[in-house]
Amino acid sequence: MAERSSYSEVTPEIVRLAEMSREAGVIDTELFTKYDVKRGLRDLNGKGVLAGLTNISDVRATKIVDGKSVPAEGRLFYRGYEVKDLIDGFSRDNRFGFEEVTYLLLFDKLPNTQELEDFEKLLIFYRSLPTSFVRDIIMKAPSKDMMNTLARSILTLYSYDDAADDVSLPNVLRQCLQLISLCPLLSIYGYQAYSHYHDGQSFFIHQPLSEGSMAENILHILRPDSRYTPLEAKLLDICMILHMEHGGGNNSTFTTHVVSSSLTDTYSVMAAAIGSLKGPRHGGANIKVIQMFEDMKKEVKDWADEEEVSRYLDRLLNKDAFDKAGLIYGVGHAVYSISDPRAVVLKKFVEKLSEEKGLHKEFELYNLVERLAPKIIAGERKMYKGVSVNVDFYSGFVYKMLGLPMELYTPIFAIARMSGWAAHRLEELANNGKIIRPAYKSICEERAYVDLKDRTE
Repeated sequence: MAERSSYSEVTPEIVRLAEMSREAGVIDTELFTKYDVKRGLRDLNGKGVLAGLTNISDVRATKIVDGKSVPAEGRLFYRGYEVKDLIDGFSRDNRFGFEEVTYLLLFDKLPNTQELEDFEKLLIFYRSLPTSFVRDIIMKAPSKDMMNTLARSILTLYSYDDAADDVSLPNVLRQCLQLISLCPLLSIYGYQAYSHYHDGQSFFIHQPLSEGSMAENILHILRPDSRYTPLEAKLLDICMILHMEHGGGNNSTFTTHVVSSSLTDTYSVMAAAIGSLKGPRHGGANIKVIQMFEDMKKEVKDWADEEEVSRYLDRLLNKDAFDKAGLIYGVGHAVYSISDPRAVVLKKFVEKLSEEKGLHKEFELYNLVERLAPKIIAGERKMYKGVSVNVDFYSGFVYKMLGLPMELYTPIFAIARMSGWAAHRLEELANNGKIIRPAYKSICEERAYVDLKDRTE
């Protein structure tokens, strides 16, 4: 065998073997219909196959009219409370809500004043990494992908936990609370190390706040001067609440249930969920939205011209603009049709921040695309349900206005979703269910063994 010139090199031999692997892996699509296989665990109408029960959240996109299910404005409930009502509640009191909603997801009740204060202190108590963890782990071989960094760091924390494999509920809850508190540090410190070693930027590590909300702590440890406005922190708080949880069937949360059902440790479960969220089909959509709009702003001369913007959107759908994938990113969702309630809630706050940042003209471009894109898609594609913008449509714009580096967009999603994953892990263990093991039908034919000397091909 020839000497390998690079650890990452894909040689012609690998290309040849990969083609053999591809040919071996292709299955006739007609067989999925023949055996009534729900590809992606979804039926032809996009509705998920019922695989379990959950008491944590509910995603609603239809209503019953005259005995039939019809599309409706999207609604999202956490433990029976509509998300927009939760956000309206703490916004009226000018409070942060991430800690309160985390308490709700984990314990199925809204905390009273004392319970909330005690819980916030507990999360702050866990806001510290093991001694020398930053030096020994995060600063060594920093990855260019912060989701990889986050997963690796979480797996490494296993080695610092004397009860890492204990899956009793008190121990798992302790581990989950620690990870909820530590994810911002693991993600942002990982980014600082990468930015320093790969991009030559100044390397600074702020100690976490000894008081204050999760959103305030994130902006504090991220920014060189640790300064932020109240509106910036409040909007980041709301973004995280909207990303915290979205039913048991989304890919990363289902992964949490699947891996938890094997009774493995919490660190392995959360690393697996992060691996799922890292995928561009799941957690990276808001990055694509930002990149798409950057291209749009270059191609479209008059951002207020509906015809010019419409022509660009047509080009997107016809694979003649941006990444030529034929997609308008941030538009459409697997469940929602008429509206994504997270996008509806977020939009109101996004407009306020765009005015504070002097970016209202850009907000109006987003607003115009939100109005035009569903009509253009409906005119070009056969749709089984309506389409609307989803939460990723506006969240990337928020992160851009907050000055977050793009490398942290998906980790911020993971930081928020850790609360939902924790609730689902605890729910899976509390129910002591069977290991999750769906069936795959084999379509391979039996073959007789051929001795090595007799194989001609």
